[in-house]
Amino acid sequence: MTLSLFDLSAALKTVQQSAEQLSADEQCSKTLMAMGEAISQRQDDILEANTLDLEISRDMAVPELVVDWLKLTPERVQKAANILHRLAAIGTAEPRIIANGTNPIYRPVGIVGFIYEAFPDLAAIAAGLCIRTGNALVLRGGSEASRTNQIIASILQGALTDVGLSADLVFPVESTDVSRLEMAQCADIDLLIAHGRPSLVEQVVESASIPVIPSRMGNCYLYWCASGSVDQVYQMIVSSHTGTPDAVNRIEKVLLHEAHSNNTLTRLWNRLQENGFTLKADSALTQKHTLAAAEPLDWGSAYLKQTVAFRQVKNTTEAINWINNHSSGHADSIATADYRESRLFTAGCRSASLYVNASSQFIRNAKYTNDIALGISDRKGMSGGLIGMGVLREHQRIFYGS
Repeated sequence: MTLSLFDLSAALKTVQQSAEQLSADEQCSKTLMAMGEAISQRQDDILEANTLDLEISRDMAVPELVVDWLKLTPERVQKAANILHRLAAIGTAEPRIIANGTNPIYRPVGIVGFIYEAFPDLAAIAAGLCIRTGNALVLRGGSEASRTNQIIASILQGALTDVGLSADLVFPVESTDVSRLEMAQCADIDLLIAHGRPSLVEQVVESASIPVIPSRMGNCYLYWCASGSVDQVYQMIVSSHTGTPDAVNRIEKVLLHEAHSNNTLTRLWNRLQENGFTLKADSALTQKHTLAAAEPLDWGSAYLKQTVAFRQVKNTTEAINWINNHSSGHADSIATADYRESRLFTAGCRSASLYVNASSQFIRNAKYTNDIALGISDRKGMSGGLIGMGVLREHQRIFYGS
């Protein structure tokens, strides 16, 4: 039977009641530990379901990029389990007194919806982040990963019941039951997160009538100043394209200062091409070098593959203006040996995350637990673009009279 929006809303009433069960840190930690152990122990079952999804996806001519995202490995499964264990080891952040003496209280958002394309392991990570922050989770995966999504959700729900909590804290809906439009317009969902190809994310954002955090991928810019090292630029580009398996912050566009010599550019381009990169350039560069021409629409779009387009600029101000108007706005970087240039760049760039002489590589299982994230957004705020625990808690300020 196909659920209507009314039916989804009715189901979410039970989900909301289930969320109210979550209270103590100790209970959340116990739940997360049980989830991590269950995912680890059921790895073979998960991979078996995933193999079936892969076979069907290839028969259905699912895009190669999505198939790469769909394909699980033992390492990916165990990484999800490891994240759950790491989240189990921490407690909820304590309130802090801020400058004007008010006391901010951290509260759960409520019901978090997660629309995702492929990436079945992200369901486990999303569940971990939601349980840690006291939220319930509604999962809406893609049909290409239906079998893998089902078994992961079943494992997570089993772990919940094993510790005495309601299975509805992780509430999966099938793609045939509830459309993305219904999810995006269901008033009972307090916050919606969308992760996948830019076309899917934009579709969710444009159709939503509830708060949405879009998870951005690609179309990140690097500004290569006149003082920047060619070796450093090479390392920043290559490192940003390294990820599992979605290199979220991959550098796909490079704005280079016109002072760089032809020999320097050729050296960089040869190294990138030897490393499997496809290169494109603007008309000013293609007139002098044998590179493919970048189309006008390329500058504002993500390639989501090992392709990098280069464009000449006269100075940092021009680079900043171009980035603010054309990048995805979630992660942009600068390579420079000039402190003043770096200050100008960080002051002028409006992106959620900025990297100065550092790789923009996104690591989901980050070194610091508070930086564990599903993805990264162009929303700045308190989370700095990371879609992690910071965005899954409301910050309520309490004022006291004398």
